[in-house]
Amino acid sequence: MANLFNRIKDTITADFNEMLDQKEQKNPISHLNQYVRECEQEVRRMKQLVEKQYVIKQEFTTELNKAESMATKRKRQAELALEADEQELHQHALEEQAQYENRLTKLKDILAENVKELEQLEMKYVQMKQKLKDLYVKRMELTGRENIARANKGMNKVLHSDLAAKSASKFSEMESYIERLENQVKSDYRLHTLDARLAELDKNVSTSH
Repeated sequence: MANLFNRIKDTITADFNEMLDQKEQKNPISHLNQYVRECEQEVRRMKQLVEKQYVIKQEFTTELNKAESMATKRKRQAELALEADEQELHQHALEEQAQYENRLTKLKDILAENVKELEQLEMKYVQMKQKLKDLYVKRMELTGRENIARANKGMNKVLHSDLAAKSASKFSEMESYIERLENQVKSDYRLHTLDARLAELDKNVSTSH
């Protein structure tokens, strides 16, 4: 059942990735956005590694301080044992002092290498953040260019296509139609006024006779 589930999941994932690839081919900005997201993930991962390395450095520093403190302590105890003529304690303290000093030397070497590696990680982290910022700027530039291109395409479609010519023709027809209506209204008004005046004149003449 688990294998069947994994095969189904892999198939769905492959189909989804193929769909994304096709979409990105149609829209390069989508491809750039995907690349930016991947870089963001890498920057976050690098940040976690740097923070983890700081923790490791602190742990090494703590162990180094302990070893240094114990080496100093055993050295002082060895001197006290020698003064008290306690040869066995003196020898035991010297052996432990040597062990702690040996550990201290190793820890110093490891810590120095750790600091060096941490500096390299920090440098790479800064470079990655700068690269990510450059990608943000590039994305804004390309998005702006895409927007301008789409706007110009839409405007050209209206201004220079057959649609524009048809629209101009329609506007011209509408203008002519309105002018005819206006002329008709004026003609009807003049005719109505003339009829009214003539009727009034005829009425006055009839009254006078």
